[in-house]
Amino acid sequence: MTARHQPPHDATLALVTDPYRFISKQCDRIGADGFETHVLFKDTICLKGPEAAALFYDVDRFKREGAMPSPIRKTLLGDGGVQGLDGDAHRRRKQLFMDLMAPERIRVLGELFEAELMRAAAGWASDGREITFYDELHPMLTRAVCAWAGVPIEAAEVQGRARELRALFDAAGARGPRHLWSRYARRKVDHWLSRVVEAIRDGGQTPDEDTAAFRIAHARELNGELLAANIAAVELANVLRPTVATAVYVVLLAHALHTHPEAAQVAREGPVQRNAFIQEVRRFYPFFPSLIARVRQPFTWRGLSFPADRQVILDLYGTNHDPSAWADPDAFRPGRFAAHPPGPFDFVPQGGGDHLAGHRCPGEWIVVEIMERAFEVLTRRIRYEVPQQDLGLDFGRLPALPRSRFIMRGVGLN
Repeated sequence: MTARHQPPHDATLALVTDPYRFISKQCDRIGADGFETHVLFKDTICLKGPEAAALFYDVDRFKREGAMPSPIRKTLLGDGGVQGLDGDAHRRRKQLFMDLMAPERIRVLGELFEAELMRAAAGWASDGREITFYDELHPMLTRAVCAWAGVPIEAAEVQGRARELRALFDAAGARGPRHLWSRYARRKVDHWLSRVVEAIRDGGQTPDEDTAAFRIAHARELNGELLAANIAAVELANVLRPTVATAVYVVLLAHALHTHPEAAQVAREGPVQRNAFIQEVRRFYPFFPSLIARVRQPFTWRGLSFPADRQVILDLYGTNHDPSAWADPDAFRPGRFAAHPPGPFDFVPQGGGDHLAGHRCPGEWIVVEIMERAFEVLTRRIRYEVPQQDLGLDFGRLPALPRSRFIMRGVGLN
C-alpha cells in the first residue's frame, strides 16, 4: 500500500459525513477488505465484505461488551441490553427475543399494522390532504406494536410516545440539539417502560402470557434473579423501537415501487416475486450502516494485526453491495433473490450469522412481515399519486431517507 493510498489517519469526520459509503470507498481505493484508522480517538480497523463479516461474527475472536460508543448506547440501544452481552448471558437474553418470534405471533403484528395503515388511508382519502408518508407511519406502528407487545397506551399518548420512540433511532446519529433530544427521549422511554414492567410484576397490569411485556417482565438473569426493572425496560424498548423503525423500510419500499416500476410489476405476480422484491429493497437501500465489536484475543487476518481490545467496525451497507457476493451490486434486481438464497454473511442488512448464537437481529422477521403488508396495501388496496419532490436519498443522514420523506397525495381506496 503506497502512502498516497493510505486511508485517512482519523476517519471520524469522514464517517459522520458519509456513514454508509466511506468504508467501501476506502477499501476500493486500496484494493483490500479492511484498513486501519482512528475513529472517536480510538485505533480502529474497518472491514467490509462477506469474508470479513464471517470473521466479525466469530465469537472466539470478537466481543460486544463495551464496544458500542456511548452516544449510541445512550440513545439507540440503551444501557444493559442484549446487544452489549456476550457468551451465556447473551444466549439466554437472545432466547427471550427468539421466543417472541413465532410465525403466528408475527402474523398478528402484521395484521395490526395493516389495519392501522388502512384506517389511516381511509382518513387520507376522506380529507384529501397531501401526506408525508414517513411521518404518518410512526404513530400507526406505535399503536400496532404496543397492542401486540402488551404495553398499555392511551389514545392521547400515542403521538408523544411515537415521537420518543422515533427519536431513539431517527436522531441517535445526529449532532447538536437533535442528539440531545434523542438522549432525553431515551430517559422518557426507559422511565415509561420501567413503570410498565413494575406494574406487571405487582399485578396491576395483566398482559397475555405470550406477549413481549409479560415475558420480559418475568425474564431472569443467569443467576435466576429477575432482570432489574431498568434493564427489562431497555429490552422491552428493544421490541418497540425497532418495530417503529420499520417506518424507514416501508418508505424505502414505497420509493422502490415508484422508481422501479418494471420490477414492481413483476413483484405483483405472486408471493415469491413479492418476497424477492422486498429482500432486494433490504439489500439495495441503506438502513443501518455498520456494527462495532472489540477484539477478544490477538490475531492476524490478511496482513492486518488485530490486537486485543482493538475497536473494529463492520460495514453492513458495503457488504450488501460487495461485488464478490453480488453481481452488478449497484443495480436494483429482485430476481437475484428468486434465483437463490444468499448466505448468512452475504446479506446483512440487520447483522449476519446465526440469530440465536450470534448477533443477527431476530426482528428482521418482523420487518419482512410489515413490509409484505405494506406492499399489499400500496399495490392493491389503495391508490395514490407521487407529486414532484426530491426523492434523492440523503446518505449523510442516519437513517438515510428520501429527502422529501416520500410525499403522497390523491389517496383513494380500491
